Order: sequence, then structure tokens, then C-alpha cells
Amino acid sequence: MSRRKHLTPQQEKFVNLLVYNVGRLTATECAVQSGYSKDRARSTASELQNSNYYPLVVQEINKLRKENNEKYRASLDTHMRDLADIKRRALEENSFSAAVQAEVARGKAAGLYHETKTIMHGKIDQLTPEEVRKELEDIANQLNPKIVEGKAEEIIELRKVKRNEEEKQS
Repeated sequence: MSRRKHLTPQQEKFVNLLVYNVGRLTATECAVQSGYSKDRARSTASELQNSNYYPLVVQEINKLRKENNEKYRASLDTHMRDLADIKRRALEENSFSAAVQAEVARGKAAGLYHETKTIMHGKIDQLTPEEVRKELEDIANQLNPKIVEGKAEEIIELRKVKRNEEEKQS
């Protein structure tokens, strides 16, 4: 267990890699890139993040994460200001599509747009037979299928006759 009062350069590198590469590097990869043994990288990364073993490292990780969160924190004010700035720059460059998108995003952030989505749930076994027939009729009407009854030879002959009539009219 470490009783140091300062982080070693290797620990500092691990902390920086871990905090500034969230989602890009695993803690194990950060340990390897910091110079720790590949054979023990996973264990070392775990130990370095355990305050029982390395309290100074954990404190530094938490401090950097807090600073990072404060630096990049999004509030409604900063969000609105940034969107207005994006819109202004887009208009200056005649990028009207980007300007409109920025303004819509500002409106959404300000609560000027209200979007409602309705998801209907239901199963066919919950419908009465009459409701099922009605739904099937509605679907059939939407598709507007042309159902022709008869033997294939009769249908082929009818098509030939119809084609001949259309050719005579042309």
C-alpha cells in the first residue's frame, strides 16, 4: 500500500489517460500506456482506482473528473448562447440550413416545441370477431387489391382480348 504524499509520474500519466480518454480507452489500456506491466495491467488498473490501495490516485481522478465536468457542464444559458452563436456564424456564411437547425435546437431547448408520440399497444386476441373482420376489411380497402376469380387460362385469354382492344383504340 502506498504512503506517498505525491503521485509518481507513472500514476499521473495513468490518471490523465483515464480521465481524458473516457469511452476510448479502458483502465487496463491506460495502465499499459502509462508504462505498467502488460501482465498485471488489469490488476494494476483496478488497484490504482481503489482508495484502500492508492488514495492519492483516486483523489486525483475524482478531482480531474470534477474539473472536467465543471469545464464542460451544459446549462440552459450556455446551451442557448452556444446555439445562438452557431446560428449567427451560419448566417454569416450563408449556411441557412445550419442556421435553421440551430434555431430549432434553441427552440426545443427553450421548450417552445412540444412533440407528442403515441404508441398503441394491442393484440388481435383482445378484439372481438367483429372488430377483427372490420380491421381486415380496412386493411383490404387500404391495399385495394384486385381479386380475379377464374382459371388461369381464362384470365390469360381475357388479358389478350383486353390488350387487343387497347391496341385498336390507339
